[in-house]
Amino acid sequence: MTSDKKNISLLADIFVKHGLANIVISPGSRNAPIIISFANNPKITTFTIVDERSAAFFALGMALQTRKTTAIACTSGSAALNYASAISEAYYQKIPLLILTADRPQHLIDVGDGQTIRQNEVFKNYVKKSYALPGNIDTEGEYKKCQSTINKALNDCNFPQAGPIHINIPFDEPLYNPSRESINGVAEILNFKLETSFNDINLIASEINRVQKTMIIVGQMPLNKELNLVLNKLSDFQNIVVLSETTSNLHGEKLIDTIDNVVSGFAHDEKEGFKPVVLISLGGQITSKMVKKFLRAFKPDKHFHLSPSGENMDTYFCLTKTVSCDETEFLKLVFNKLNPVSSKYSSSWQNRKRKVDLKRNEYLDRIQYSDFKVLDTILKKLPEQIILHLGNSTPVRYSQLFGSKKGIVYNSNRGVSGIDGQVSTAAGYSFYSDKLNILITGDLGFFYDSNGLMNNYLKPTLKIIIINNSGGGIFRFIPGPDTTPNLEEFFVAKHNWKAEFICKAFDLGYLKATNQNEVEQVLDKFFLVKSETQVLEIFTPSDKNALILREYFKVVSKNI
Repeated sequence: MTSDKKNISLLADIFVKHGLANIVISPGSRNAPIIISFANNPKITTFTIVDERSAAFFALGMALQTRKTTAIACTSGSAALNYASAISEAYYQKIPLLILTADRPQHLIDVGDGQTIRQNEVFKNYVKKSYALPGNIDTEGEYKKCQSTINKALNDCNFPQAGPIHINIPFDEPLYNPSRESINGVAEILNFKLETSFNDINLIASEINRVQKTMIIVGQMPLNKELNLVLNKLSDFQNIVVLSETTSNLHGEKLIDTIDNVVSGFAHDEKEGFKPVVLISLGGQITSKMVKKFLRAFKPDKHFHLSPSGENMDTYFCLTKTVSCDETEFLKLVFNKLNPVSSKYSSSWQNRKRKVDLKRNEYLDRIQYSDFKVLDTILKKLPEQIILHLGNSTPVRYSQLFGSKKGIVYNSNRGVSGIDGQVSTAAGYSFYSDKLNILITGDLGFFYDSNGLMNNYLKPTLKIIIINNSGGGIFRFIPGPDTTPNLEEFFVAKHNWKAEFICKAFDLGYLKATNQNEVEQVLDKFFLVKSETQVLEIFTPSDKNALILREYFKVVSKNI
């Protein structure tokens, strides 16, 4: 059974033929044809989540885990606008989302009809492309045009690089009529392959071979074992240093995966020595503001950015050229053309990292109970082979101070870096994951997305740790807010809220800890329980956290 609206029935059929299976729908009336066409297709798995904002982040997490396009669908009007946060995150994190918005026919727009806004291209600044399906398919020509539009949209979700695509679909009444008519479309699946430019390979290889200081910096990326291998090989060269973050999902003995620790201690007269001559960047967003500040002030002579989509990511304001390529294959070919260059550049970074890591560990052994101490304890006690979701903005920043742990996949909504959608994204990712999924979030991030618990798809393998420091702790640390009289009320949003009764409302397990001994005791129990989704709320002293973190950066910068 399908809808009698041929436009959406054709879309559902081609969706399946593209090898896609998941759609998250929010209840509505105008999107009834979407519901009928997708929910009654035995090859499609349909989820229903009431809150459109949460639904979109849930789908984002699912697409991140499956590496396949996930669809979201809603009714007309303001419902669609609730998708915006997740769509922007998918756009900047390059996650394939197919956004289906039901709409009124054109003659009902701007005439005072209910649940009606101007929906065509409503997300145009945050999607790769916007499409609209015809309201009616009455001729062979209209059928072929609609089929072509659907195939273009589905291919655009993944090529040349993944991202969100919007399809707006007008439906006239009646909306609820089913049909037994078989709608058969043709799937035109793009066989896309990036062409490698040997001129660019020779160019970058020759630049690396001629200088003593090359830096490769990797932003947020999904786990890529082949890329990890080639970057480890590159890090063996004396004149190459590879900087990564936990969200780069890389691991290696010579990788500098604690950027803030190392860069924060640079004395002014040392910075020129650590400045690269050639910079190669790849991946998405970089969390470290310190390295951005460093490279913007001490610019490399040349900066090459590697990107499948060819986007000009001029993060450090010195971009020489963007190279359109598959980063892994490109770096493999560059590696084959490199010659050994005598240099102390790599060893200088390695030595500094070792010294700073030692200072960090010594500092952690003597500090009081705080966010920093709690994060250290959690990360040390994490089970192996898990998925770790890091909330914005404090948890993901703290994680950079500890570096990556082999066997752990790190996820975080760092495309736009908002606090919305943390719970929903982790829930969506964990649905198809057979591993333990642990979300570490701040209190405001958890409360902001508590609707992420309002669904029927939470898995026992999902564990949520809330660091409750009574507000937005990051604002107590970053310079600026504390110089105003508005810090606690308007920046930190100080509160006394607790998660216990939210957990009861959604029938979740709840544990809490208020000191270091309780944290260490409860974590072992928390990770072992496999019968239900659980929340662990850890209360930390709001008046000490910022002071302890500020002191840390002073300590690690002394006498290196």
